Amino acid sequence: MTTTTSNARNPKRKTALLAITGVAAAGLLGWGLYWGLHGRYYVSTDNAYVAGNVVQVTPQVPGTVVGIQVEDTDFVKAGQPLVRLDPADARVALEQAQAQLAQTVREVRTLFVNDATYAANVRLREADVRRAGTEVARWQDDLARRQGLTAKGAVSKEELEHVQSALSNAQAAQASAEAALAAAREQLAANRALIDRTTVETHPNVQRAAARLREAHLAYTRASLPAPVSGYIAKRAAQVGQRVAAGTPLMSIVPLDQVWIDANFKEVQLADMRIGQPVKVQADIYGSKVEYDGRVVGVGAGTGSAFALLPAQNATGNWIKVVQRVPVRVVLDARQLAEHPLRVGMSAEVTVDVHDRSGKVLADVPRSTPVARTEVFATTDAEADRLVRDIIARNAGGAATTARGQDKAAAGTPAAPGVAAATGQHLAHAGAQAVAARH
Repeated sequence: MTTTTSNARNPKRKTALLAITGVAAAGLLGWGLYWGLHGRYYVSTDNAYVAGNVVQVTPQVPGTVVGIQVEDTDFVKAGQPLVRLDPADARVALEQAQAQLAQTVREVRTLFVNDATYAANVRLREADVRRAGTEVARWQDDLARRQGLTAKGAVSKEELEHVQSALSNAQAAQASAEAALAAAREQLAANRALIDRTTVETHPNVQRAAARLREAHLAYTRASLPAPVSGYIAKRAAQVGQRVAAGTPLMSIVPLDQVWIDANFKEVQLADMRIGQPVKVQADIYGSKVEYDGRVVGVGAGTGSAFALLPAQNATGNWIKVVQRVPVRVVLDARQLAEHPLRVGMSAEVTVDVHDRSGKVLADVPRSTPVARTEVFATTDAEADRLVRDIIARNAGGAATTARGQDKAAAGTPAAPGVAAATGQHLAHAGAQAVAARH
């Protein structure tokens, strides 16, 4: 009875085993077809995280924090004030630099004015030399006539001696006038050596004082720390009353519209990966409800362990092979990122379509445009330049016009005849009057 029952059940067991075997074979065949036609063209990893620029806000000058304009999680725009430092010391230094520049401009202006005075003094000394030469020639003629008459007894010896004495005095006066002329010419040459081929604006002394003013102006404007980029405030460490040194991190700004994905693929998954391949990304925050479109823009130059703070030492003898991972950078569609923003550090799942393998494995062309830039600090130099020009214009007066006219004439460019010539004549006349007054 038992044998008959067992024989009756064997066909059912055999049928079940055949069915299971058929299902398994069909599954293996289906999986093989899926892998051959689809699966092998996609590589994926869940070891992927959102990365982005974390811009530190640091002071460029030391100071005491007197105001904080933002708090963590606040959104700021580029150029918006974030922190204010006490500007008292910088303001005093700026005022001193302004006064020094004004004084220097006036001192240099005096050099240009003195040039006309020294030139007039040279002409006056030349006239003295000519007058002394005339006197010497006259007394020489008188002496020659009296020497002929003395032999005939028509002129006394005493009168002859008076003429000889007068001639000696005239010759001494001539030598003195020539020495004074040489000194005047040296004085004129020395003054022109200080102003040759320059104007009041381009004189080295003025340029040095202007540079110090720009430096003081920069220090004053840097008492207010602007946001270098637009983004969200994070890690605020600044406190009111805190004394900070240049370079102290006060807070960070994270521009969430510029984030990307760092996907860490196993080294065995990189054989078919190329730059430009399409990518599908799912962030854990949204799950499968949101799928981002992206593309591969670069593959890391080394594994994560190679750049670790404490890299592995595989030559110690206790070595166990571990499959390494290489970071792959993926950029996301900007429109999708704006609709569904991500935060730095969030987890994601990344799938790369490796159908198209025509791209490059590694980038081989240098980047032609900057990765990031800001124009927030560009206006500081323009403001300093305007301040320098205003101070020079207020203190240069007519000397600057004359100097520009002389410089144009020396370069072969005709100066404005109405202003430059009239001012030069006025200065020359003033110089001549000053010399005459001294004599």
